[in-house]
Amino acid sequence: MKVQLQSIVVILLVMLSAASSFGQQKSYLGTPPPTGAKLYLDGSNASLQQNWTYWKGPRLAATPPLKWPEMIDPVDGKKAISSNDPAGAGGKYGAADIVTKDEFRDFEAHVEFLILKEGGNSGVYLQNRYEMQVLDGDYGLHGMAAVINETLPTKQVYTGIGTWNAYDIHFTAAKFSGGKLAEKAKVTLYFNGVKVHDQVSIQQVWGGPNSGIDGGNDGGKGITDTPGGLKLQAEGHDVLYRNIWIKPLN
Repeated sequence: MKVQLQSIVVILLVMLSAASSFGQQKSYLGTPPPTGAKLYLDGSNASLQQNWTYWKGPRLAATPPLKWPEMIDPVDGKKAISSNDPAGAGGKYGAADIVTKDEFRDFEAHVEFLILKEGGNSGVYLQNRYEMQVLDGDYGLHGMAAVINETLPTKQVYTGIGTWNAYDIHFTAAKFSGGKLAEKAKVTLYFNGVKVHDQVSIQQVWGGPNSGIDGGNDGGKGITDTPGGLKLQAEGHDVLYRNIWIKPLN
């Protein structure tokens, strides 16, 4: 019996170790999709057109097919997709934002991005609601890796323009009971392999109805029990994306 109990304990420890390995990878660039994950963007136009669509928000000005251009990665010569859709020129977020065709509640995601020029601006939206900021040259509540307007990253680990960076995201959707909000959404974020947010509660959607799902509900505080895709923001800047994968969680 003692041997059996020891064996069970060892198995449980191995399972717990595997379950809690998120964000512990030493190499954050080029991280392949784990078991159960799907690669949504490999840097090619083919993967863009297959897995993404324009978000049909109130400010949508772009028309299919997606016009986020495929570019040559300046670092290693591979393919990458730029957020510089012509319809988003002048910072008109919501005019040409793209979102995955698949929608999610709880998930893990990996997003690699490169900002080509000073001041480059985009954003990664969790569940097409909550923005994790992508912005060169700013550390603040509206700056790089912030849970926008709410929570600062605990460390500054951005590597600068012309270099690849990576977000590893663990997202837990808001929970509801009897049709009412019982628990707010939470996010853990590893930025370039460094934990900068740890189970941070997200209070609301910012930016109004042009920003994402529920942005127009009660000033962004009226969160609904609706799944959403991973969204990337177009604001007229060359922010390149590649190697984006998502793993739904039960």
